[in-house]
Amino acid sequence: MADVNIRVRPNGPFLIEGTFSLTDSEGNAFSLNPDKPAIALCRCGASENRPFCDGAHKGCGFESDERAPTE
Repeated sequence: MADVNIRVRPNGPFLIEGTFSLTDSEGNAFSLNPDKPAIALCRCGASENRPFCDGAHKGCGFESDERAPTE
């Protein structure tokens, strides 16, 4: 399986890097540009292009910065 990395951006989207597929709740695949090295998925719910991030988190007051346990 190819390496995929998912990063949590502070007060922003999930940034997904690597080769993967993205499907909706019915199993239909979203079209992903294979030339893009990463995509951003909305966490705030305000994007007009969900599940993709459109930057709406910057103006909707979304705040979240989960951190992994250090121990």
